Amino acid sequence: MAESQDMISPFAANQIRERDGEKLISYGTSSYGYDVRCADEFKVFTNIHSAVVDPKHFDDKSFVDIQSDVCIIPPNSFALARTVEYFIIPEDVLTICLGKSTYARCGIIVNVTPLEPEWEGHVTLEFSNTTNLPAKIYANEGVAQMLFFQSDERCQTTYRDRGGKYQGQTGVTLPKA
Repeated sequence: MAESQDMISPFAANQIRERDGEKLISYGTSSYGYDVRCADEFKVFTNIHSAVVDPKHFDDKSFVDIQSDVCIIPPNSFALARTVEYFIIPEDVLTICLGKSTYARCGIIVNVTPLEPEWEGHVTLEFSNTTNLPAKIYANEGVAQMLFFQSDERCQTTYRDRGGKYQGQTGVTLPKA
């Protein structure tokens, strides 16, 4: 379905486990889903300005921007990234983003996120480091799995119908009130 409806770009029809002889955290098509990669753009949370975390008035100075093949997340902190893949979700599909067990087993949690029918864009991912040690995220390797649920009918109101505020997002997108 993902390939035939151009839902994911770029699309890997198989699970990719290595590149140039180097082992990777896998990405691409899996049994019943698709394992996505994160790009090399990260926003790492910092409390240097002692700002209050407020989803209605989020202070973008609460993040340090990093562009790198890896991202080190401080202990008990978090980072935002975006998928390499751009998604166009059909009107009869709901997609759920879950973390990969490889990261979860290291105490790195990916927030569960829905991609609603007719949403499109790069997915902004949130990685929580639940440990008291620095944690490493690898760009251009698998970080989360998308699961697709197709209905036998169109939902009453799609994300596009209601003019969702994150429609068409590119780059790492911060909260919008």
